[in-house]
This record gives sequence, structure tokens and C-alpha cells, in this order.
Amino acid sequence: MRRRDLCSSTQSQVLGSLRTTTPAFTLNIPPEANHTEQPPAGLGARLQEAGVSIPPRRGRPTSTLEKKKKPHLMVEDEPSGALLKPLVFRVDETTPAVVQSVLLERGWNKFDKQEQNAEDWNLYWRTSSFRMTEHNNVKPWQQLNHHPGTTKLTRKDCLAKHLKHMRRMYGTSLYQFIPLTFVMPNDYTKFVAEYFQERQMLGTKHSYWICKPAELSRGRGILIFSDFKDFIFDDMYIVQKYISNPLLIGRYKCDLRIYVCVTGFKPLTIYVYQEGLVRFATEKFDLSNLQNNYAHLTNSSINKSGASYEKIKEVIGHGCKWTLSRFFSYLRSWDVDDLLLWKKIHRMVILTILAIAPSVPFAANCFELLGFDILIDDNLKPWLLEVNYSPDLTLDCSTDVLVKRKLVHDIIDLIYLNGLRNEEREASNATHGNSNIDAAKSDRGGLDAHDCPPYDSLSFTSRMYNEDDSVVEKAVSVRPEAAPASQLEGEMSGQDFHLSTREMTQSKPKLRSRHTPHKTLMPYASLFQSHSCKTKTSPCVLSDHGKAPDPQAGNFVLVFPFNEATLGASRNGLNVKRIIQELQKLMNKQHS
Repeated sequence: MRRRDLCSSTQSQVLGSLRTTTPAFTLNIPPEANHTEQPPAGLGARLQEAGVSIPPRRGRPTSTLEKKKKPHLMVEDEPSGALLKPLVFRVDETTPAVVQSVLLERGWNKFDKQEQNAEDWNLYWRTSSFRMTEHNNVKPWQQLNHHPGTTKLTRKDCLAKHLKHMRRMYGTSLYQFIPLTFVMPNDYTKFVAEYFQERQMLGTKHSYWICKPAELSRGRGILIFSDFKDFIFDDMYIVQKYISNPLLIGRYKCDLRIYVCVTGFKPLTIYVYQEGLVRFATEKFDLSNLQNNYAHLTNSSINKSGASYEKIKEVIGHGCKWTLSRFFSYLRSWDVDDLLLWKKIHRMVILTILAIAPSVPFAANCFELLGFDILIDDNLKPWLLEVNYSPDLTLDCSTDVLVKRKLVHDIIDLIYLNGLRNEEREASNATHGNSNIDAAKSDRGGLDAHDCPPYDSLSFTSRMYNEDDSVVEKAVSVRPEAAPASQLEGEMSGQDFHLSTREMTQSKPKLRSRHTPHKTLMPYASLFQSHSCKTKTSPCVLSDHGKAPDPQAGNFVLVFPFNEATLGASRNGLNVKRIIQELQKLMNKQHS
């Protein structure tokens, strides 16, 4: 792509962010004809709603090569010279097939190094991380699907060390969501002392521990033990207290895969996906047989090879996965306060990412999709098991298709719709000579104090709050859409339900709720009113003339910043102490 074509390419990003709801159309334009044909009605209005205006394109001779390319799409009600080029995505051998399929479905083109210039792409999505030189050389019109420094969360030993540091710095009350953890071999002596001290206290009762390789995934190399003589390790491992009272459904253990997208660390911007996966063990939970992985591990890569995978299991049904919305619908049928559980999960996500956020290097034009694995115990307390880098996007079953295809669509909406607005305004400012940011800073995505108005100039559009008021407390409830009643009735009729490790014929889960009707998906965070701030940053952060992050994109909901105080504490550096104080206030209100 030649430099003078960048404005046109950037403006065309809206095609990737607007999901097609009408049949695709092609303009057959003769080489010498005037470009006056119009696309289907409505596209121009949708562009206008996205805040995009397309300036007239300067005419130039059309090359033979351009004539061979697929025709450009023209926006209705725009000058006849305004053309939109398809966005281009780049892949390698590790790029998930669903990502490629979704992007092609949205009208993107796949990068071909034989036909295109090396820099002629908009999104590079792969499983492995990028080198820092690749981040430094990224162009303004490009996006990478990884942020540098996030493996500090996704290596189990590093995660344990960072959360231990945060617990020491800010107290144990906030960081009680991770099981007692020891990193081997460094903590071997401490673990032995803890093991035998607990053994002495419990007497004849058993204590249970789980040993995991620090770098492996998909349940590989995991050992669960009670007797110390069974404890063996030969590399970098972590040893954790095994949660022996998990929430059971139909006597089967499960955990939650929560998808989290960090669109920027400076300032910190976190979205949580309100749909997800619930993964089940395929054999009934049994502490008397710790060697049975099909009863104790929920990894689908393990359970799909088990003998019980294809069987119709009690309550669970076929396979080993539910959608998150089906899981919460099931909990609501037992009068469980699912909104309170969501709040705990969101707080856990924020506190976990805060553990590494101050040390993550700055990088523009990138984002990170993380998979949080969370186990719920029979007291309905969420426990963080691990954080996954490049969470698996393989489509193994219909539940995967339902969740993961929409997930990829919503990521593109989250990243590119906002990115388009920023790029378009940047081009507009440059055209009119209004930008007061130097070119180097613009490329860098930097944000200096004098570039933005005082924090007091930002206010909520929906209503006014005091500084210490939490948007989470004020906003409408966020909960996934309920599964159809007929579906739940079919799954539940005539069956005995089990919501703890014990028989539940006489009692329900310990947490009850004031059961409320199902509500429409609404963001926790409210909208912020923007004022003038002329700068360019990564999408979805404090760009767009000082505008706060968008509160929602598809099923992605903004969870940080969650009020004015945390927005201020994440600008011009990250004030972790202030953010912790706001989270503590939130906890105190929920407990009062």
C-alpha cells in the first residue's frame, strides 16, 4: 500500500466493524465509467451513527493492477470519488480457523505476501507473542492481537508470585480468591512445613493438594494427591490447595471460562465478555479416587476423549460444555444471586490484572484476549485457577460454535469501530491543521498532561454521581440472557439436582437472592461525556477527544475504569493504591 492510500484504507475499517445483515453486493464498474452507483440503502446512515465522515477522494489514474482487484464499495450519499477498500488480516500457521472464517465473513481480505506490500495489512492475529521490535514497528493502521508483558499473568508461577506480592502490599482481604499456592522448587521447605502442620491439625481427616506444571496447559502433567509420599515433581511446578468442595451440578464438577479483553494498559482498560463457557468433568466427583482425571479435571481436551463424553449425563446432558448464560439460568432457578456472583468475578479480574499492569511496557495498536478459569465452590465463592494466554478458539462442539464465533465478531467490533473513529478524526484534524500533537507522539500514541483537559471536565452522561459512588452499584444489572425456559424444563424435568458435594434434597445453595426478573444486557459502567482532547491513542482508551472507553461492544462490557475516581487514577500513570481504595469501598457497600 502506498503512503497516500492510507487515509482511504483507514476509513474503510468500518466495513469490518459493521456486521453484514443484507446480502453482499458488488459494483461492476466499467474502467472508464464515472463512479456514481449507490450501495443498498442504510449503510450511509450506519456509518453516520458510527461517527464517520468520508472526505472526497482525490482522483488519480487507475492502474491495470487495480482494475484486476475486486471492486471497491461506495458509501451512499457520499461524493462519487469516496471509495472503501476491504480491510486485510494477516495470519500464520497458528491462527485459529474461526478467526479467519469470521474475518472473511465480514468482508476482510487475507494478506498475500506475493501480491501485497509487506505493510499492507490491518490486523495480525496469531497464537504466539510478538517480539518487542514488531510492536515498535507497527504502523498506525495496524493492530496486533497480543500486548507485551502479559505472560506475567499466564505463567502459573509468575501469576502466583505477583498475586502474593499484591496480597502483601494491600492486605489479604482483597486477594482471597486464589488458593494457597507454593512455587516449586523454591517454596519446597515452606510447603512441607504447611503440609505437616495441617495434617497434625486435621488428625484423621484428609487434606488435598494439586500440583501443576508452571508452563503447560490443557490439563497436562497435573497431579492431585493427599498423601505426601505421592507428591513428585521434576521441574518448575506450583502446588495449591485443592478445592475439595466444588459446586456440583448433577454430581459433576465444573469451572467457568471467562473471556477478558484488555484494550490498553496505559490507561488501563478492561472488558469482560458476558457470555462464555462452563466446562464439566465427565465422571461424577469422587474424592476417594484422586487419580481419575475425568472426575477431577474439567479440561475439555481431556474429557472429550473419555468414555462418558458421548453419554447423556444427569442434568448436564451430552458432551462436557454449557454456555455461561445457561449456567446462570440454572443458578437463578435455585434463587442464587447471580448478579452478586458476577460482581465478585469482575472484581477478581480487575485485581488480577492490576498485579502486572504497572510493569507492562507501553505498546500502541494492540490488545490482549485472556481466558480466566474460575471455579465456584459450594458456598458460591469464586476461585481463580489460572489465566490463559491465547485461549483456545477451536470449535469442538455446537456450544463452542455458539460462543466463540460471536466472541471473535465482538472483538472486532470492540477494537475496530473505535479505532476507525480515532483514525478518522486524526485525519480530519491533520487536514484542517488543528492537531497540536507532534508527529512522533501521534505515532507513539502518547498522552501528556497538557494534551487533555482536567479530569473535572469529564462527567457521566446518564446521571450525576458522587466521586466515591460506584457505577457498578448504580447501573442496571448485567447478566447474560437466560436460556429458553423450554430448554431448561427439558433438562431439569424429573431429575435430581445437585449443587454441592453433598446430597441437596433438603437445602439450596447457601447464597440466596432477592430473585428478580431477567433483565436486558446493560453495561455496568456508565457513559462518559467527552470534551476536547486532541490526541491519538490505542482504540477504546482515552482518545476520541478525551472520551472515556465505550461501555459496551456486543457482549463485551467495560469493567475498568468503573467510576470517575478509577478513570482518573488510570490516567497519566496508574495509581494502584487509589484504585484499591475504590475497590475496597465497593466491597464494603456490597457487604453492608
